Amino acid sequence: MTVKNEGGNPARRPRELPGADFLDIESQLDDRERAKLAEVRAFVAEHVTPYAGHWWTAEEFPFDLLPKLGALGVSTPTRHGYSTLFHGLLIAELARADASLATFFMIHHDLFVESLHDFGTAGQRERYLADAAALRTTGAFALTEPDHGSDVAKGMATRARREGDTWVINGAKRWIGNGTFCEHLLLWALDEDTGEVRGFVLDTSLPGVKTSKIEQKISLRTVQNADILLQGVRVPEEDRFPGIDSFADINQLLRSSRIMVGWLAVGQQLAAFEVLRAYVLEREQFGRPLASFQLIQQKLATMLGNATASMALMTQIAHAQSRGTEKMEQAALAKAFATERMRETVALGRAAMGGNGIVADQRMAKIFADAEAIYTYEGTYDINQLIVGRAATGISAIA
Repeated sequence: MTVKNEGGNPARRPRELPGADFLDIESQLDDRERAKLAEVRAFVAEHVTPYAGHWWTAEEFPFDLLPKLGALGVSTPTRHGYSTLFHGLLIAELARADASLATFFMIHHDLFVESLHDFGTAGQRERYLADAAALRTTGAFALTEPDHGSDVAKGMATRARREGDTWVINGAKRWIGNGTFCEHLLLWALDEDTGEVRGFVLDTSLPGVKTSKIEQKISLRTVQNADILLQGVRVPEEDRFPGIDSFADINQLLRSSRIMVGWLAVGQQLAAFEVLRAYVLEREQFGRPLASFQLIQQKLATMLGNATASMALMTQIAHAQSRGTEKMEQAALAKAFATERMRETVALGRAAMGGNGIVADQRMAKIFADAEAIYTYEGTYDINQLIVGRAATGISAIA
C-alpha cells in the first residue's frame, strides 16, 4: 500500500507501507506456492470482496462462484504437493476476503473431501471424489446435534441400525454448514448394536431426509446452516466408511479443521487491520487524517501485533503438521489463542471507525460480527482451554 507523506512537502516521495503480514511469513513458501497464492488473491479481489457484503446482508450463497472456485485447483492442497503452511495461508487469504466463503471451503474440502481421502473405500472415492474436488457437487459434515454440541462424543443421539446390506438411520443434526444445498453429508451416527460411532456418505435426496435453514443469524450469514431431520433413512452398506470405528477417528479430522479455524482467525485480523488502516488514512477529523492521532495508531499497532502473533503461532503449528507431530492440545491452544486475539482485533477496528463501524457496507461491521461464530465453532474457546488445561496438568476438568 502506498500513501502520501503529510507535511505538504512535494519533494518527499510516497512511502510504501508494510503489508499486514508483518513478518513476511509468505516468504517461506516456494515459488509455485507463492504464485498460486497470488492467483487466489487476485481471484477473491475480483470475484469475492466486492460482493461479499451483499451476500452477507441478503443471507445468499453465491452458487455461481463454485465452478470458478473449483477451477483454481486448490482442493486438499497438501495432497497435490503444496505445504501445510500454504494450506493455512490459503484459508487466511479466503477469510481476508470473506469468512463465510472460507468456512464453506473448510467444511467442504477440509472435512468432507479429506474424509473421502482418509476413510473412504476405493469405490467411494471413485464415485464421489472427482466431482467433490472440482465443486461439481458439495458436501457437509453432520456431527453436532440439537441437544449435543461440546458433549456429542458421549451424548450422540442419532442412531444407525443395520438390516442386511442397509443401515436405517434416525435422529437429528443442527448447525450443519452447507446443509441446505449439499448433495452429500458426511453423517455420524451411533451403531445401535455396538455403541460405536459410524460414518456414512449420505445422499441428501434419500427419502426421510429433511433439511431446513437456520434463520436470523448475526454471524457468517452467507453460510447456509441447516437443521437436519433423519427419519428411517436407508443408507446402503457401500456408503459406510469402514475406516471409522470410534470417535477417536473423528478427532483426527477435528484436529486438522481446528487448526484451519486458527488460520481463518488470522485472515479476519488481516482484513480488520487493512480495512481500518485504509479508512483512517483517508478520513479526516479536526483538520487532519485520523491516522495521525496517537490513539488510532495505538489501536492499529495492537491489531497488527495480535495478527502477527497469531500468524506466527499458526506457522509453527503448520510446521508441526508437516512433520506429523501436531497434537490435539496444540490445535486447541492455537484455535483458542488466535480466535481470542481476533475478537480483540476486530473490536478495536470497529470502535476506531465509530458509527461507520456498525454498517455492513463499510466491511468492518461484517468482519466484527463474523468473528463471533469463528470464536465458537470447531470447539468453543472454553472447551479448547480445558483441552489445553488437561494437557498441562494431567487432570481433566471436562465432565
